[in-house]
Amino acid sequence: MILLQTLTAEQIQARQDSIRANAQMMIEYARENPQDFWHQAGQMVLQFGLKVLAALLIFGVGMLLIRWIKNILNRVFTRRKTEPTLASFITSFVSISLTVLLVVISVSTLGVNTTSLAALLAAGGMAIGMALSGTVQNFAGGLMLLAFKPFKAGDFIEAQGTSGKVVEVNITATKVLTVDNRVVILPNGALSNGVINNFNGRPLRRVEWNVSVSYGVDAAACKETILAMLRSDEKVLLEDTDMKKLYKELNISAYQLSTVNYRMDAIPAPFVTLKSLNENDITFVVRAWVRADDYWEVFFRMQERFYTELPKKGFTFAYPHMDVTMVN
Repeated sequence: MILLQTLTAEQIQARQDSIRANAQMMIEYARENPQDFWHQAGQMVLQFGLKVLAALLIFGVGMLLIRWIKNILNRVFTRRKTEPTLASFITSFVSISLTVLLVVISVSTLGVNTTSLAALLAAGGMAIGMALSGTVQNFAGGLMLLAFKPFKAGDFIEAQGTSGKVVEVNITATKVLTVDNRVVILPNGALSNGVINNFNGRPLRRVEWNVSVSYGVDAAACKETILAMLRSDEKVLLEDTDMKKLYKELNISAYQLSTVNYRMDAIPAPFVTLKSLNENDITFVVRAWVRADDYWEVFFRMQERFYTELPKKGFTFAYPHMDVTMVN
């Protein structure tokens, strides 16, 4: 805490008298020893001028170095395709920090004691940090999200009890557009420390259905019919899919393909098998691979096709029922 002391009229008068007395002594010394006075004054001006030149030189060279460092950072971020918000923040933070350090060094070159200045900067930074503790937490969370990229704009995520499409990721909050057209703003502090379910985290996804039919149907024929339905859908990926062409179509970079569990060398064939024998029916599990953007379209379309087409081919659906035998 900085205490401000109020000077009394007597103290102000005493300081003014001291200044007048010192000035009078300098004038008398100049009259009695003019040669020595001007010689000492010249040396003082020369020494101070050299310090000023040294400070200006240090400041000029330092500014050039700061600009050079900023250019290097910009080239590195551009080459690595870093998130623009994160790149801009890091560049600005480094530039401001180095500039403050350069000013302190330049001022100390003039012979000014910089201890008080450094203490004032530290106290100011601590006060700002305490006042903005919540904002600082969100700020740090934003840096984590921008650095590790658990999702990006355009991904459909589920987090903090909200699900929707990410429309914006900034340094303190993330905006999510829900399916009913609401915009939900999630603080990055809580978001970075919670569970994030990214439905678009990978370019390809597996769809799964459970299809239950009545007892007595031909299981092999039912499996073949379901497989034929899957293979006839243009959005279902088959085992002979050209992966290089597919990744090029999806605009997947070589860096993404090199990350763990991102690349698939081949698409598994559509899969159908008998899953369970239930009380009133039997259940087949059906699996197929699609592009992530086609997931829900394929899921709902095939589910409707199973319901409308399977009964027409003799594979009826069961429903809970009870057989009652009447004895006369």
